[in-house]
Amino acid sequence: MPASQLLLLSIVAAAALIYVPFLAVSIGRFQVGYDYNAPRSLFEKLPDYSKRAAWAHQNSFEVFPIFAAAVLTVLVSDHASNLAATLAVAFLAFRLVYSAFYIANLGLFRSFAWAGGMACIAGLFGISLGWLV
Repeated sequence: MPASQLLLLSIVAAAALIYVPFLAVSIGRFQVGYDYNAPRSLFEKLPDYSKRAAWAHQNSFEVFPIFAAAVLTVLVSDHASNLAATLAVAFLAFRLVYSAFYIANLGLFRSFAWAGGMACIAGLFGISLGWLV
């Protein structure tokens, strides 16, 4: 698969990864009894793992635009490469384990996964600027 296609697919995959932690939120909501009239009022009643999953879900929304911008910048600057594709896939892996570590309450590992993902984004911007080959 060409690097440019893999980069575009990574944006789609990152968008899908936003909803992975929400599965744990949903499980917690059903454990405490879901109120269809006031779904946000349940938050304080959720189990701790489900609260952390909600925070991971929110953080995924926050980082997605930055990642998408980095990938699109690589594509627009015509610097799509195997290194760029590798960084994009590594970002996806870091985000997946970030959510898992967040839900499991492993703060130090979560921080390392967050930093790894941000390093991938920085690398993608570096590639688009011609700083990395």
